[in-house]
Amino acid sequence: MNEVFFLVEEAIEGGYIAKAVGEGIFTEADTMDELKVNIREAVQCHFEPEHLPKIIRLHLVKEEVIAV
Repeated sequence: MNEVFFLVEEAIEGGYIAKAVGEGIFTEADTMDELKVNIREAVQCHFEPEHLPKIIRLHLVKEEVIAV
């Protein structure tokens, strides 16, 4: 595996949550900078060194509600 993909969303209570697509990795943080550090640490803990992805790709998801 060369890449791991994360869906990143703003949490309702504030901060951010990130979930890996196809892997059992989940983390959260108050700021985007903290989240990136947490994601990197979570990926390093999840994979054995020889299977560590070379790239972590973040997909930022933003939900907006528009009243009609």
